[in-house]
Amino acid sequence: MSIDPAFLGRNTVATAEAMEQLGFRIGEQLQAGDLLILTGPLGAGKTTFTRGLAEGLGVRGPVQSPTFVIARTHPSLVGRAPLVHVDAYRLGSASELDDLDLDVERSVVVIEWGRGLAEELADAWWDIELERPVGGDDALADEDLDTDAPRIITITRVER
Repeated sequence: MSIDPAFLGRNTVATAEAMEQLGFRIGEQLQAGDLLILTGPLGAGKTTFTRGLAEGLGVRGPVQSPTFVIARTHPSLVGRAPLVHVDAYRLGSASELDDLDLDVERSVVVIEWGRGLAEELADAWWDIELERPVGGDDALADEDLDTDAPRIITITRVER
């Protein structure tokens, strides 16, 4: 597991571009066997973060939300590990995730909506929680999820 400790903890990310840049900087550090579990509401920036991560990792794009296909594999363009990008939103159980037969050991695996489903895939992982403003007069409205508004990202290393 290879994310610089400077990225750990709770941080505010001001724009979608900054979220993608954070993903890029983390992606540059990842290696085969790294598992990242992303949690957050719709519009929090999970796919934006993953898009930057993919660029930093040097994999073939484009990176889009895999909501309808469940999982996409993006091969490396630079001789590094491929990225497996999973959207577990429509999965009902950890056994359904296991049925995907993900190559966790030889890939970097990012699982959106994976908390509570993906923890058995590895002995250690990065838990990444993304928050966006909701409700209130000054907050991002639910119907305008793409608005460039600050997000909070909390990165934690978890070991069983």
